[in-house]
Parts: sequence; structure tokens; C-alpha cells
Amino acid sequence: MYSYQKWNFIRTYERGVEDETLSCGTGAIASAIAAYESGLLNIDRVNVNVLGGKLEVLFSKVGSKYSNIHLIGPTKFVFKGEVDV
Repeated sequence: MYSYQKWNFIRTYERGVEDETLSCGTGAIASAIAAYESGLLNIDRVNVNVLGGKLEVLFSKVGSKYSNIHLIGPTKFVFKGEVDV
């Protein structure tokens, strides 16, 4: 994760896709919590910029457990396909 002002930037490469992807919700959430846990961030509402746009991650931490984890961002239809079986 790279931080600049109030935005944190991540890029994701997904196995199976074998390429960089526009966004990864799991990666955005994991990056935000890892940055918080390591002391890079001290807020529980994190702006994350991915190649596909801007996301926001919210979470609560009580003791050593995280809960109420939310990912907020736009959705966009990017592909339609059919498979004959």
C-alpha cells in the first residue's frame, strides 16, 4: 500500500486471472486492516484507490478482533458472456 495525503493506493495481481485486476475487494480490505494494524494508519475509515476507482473501507477493532467490516464503492458491469456446455 502506498499512501498519499488521505488516499492509499493498491494494485492487485490475481492468480487465475494471471494479470493485474482493476479492483479486489478482499485486497482493499486486507491492505487497509494491515496498514492499521502495523501503525501506518490510525483511523478506522480508510480511502483506498485501485485501478478501477476509489473505495472506502470501514471497520471496528475491539481487543484483537476486527468486526463491522464494510467495503463501499461503485459497481460497474464490465463483462457479459455465455458458455455452452
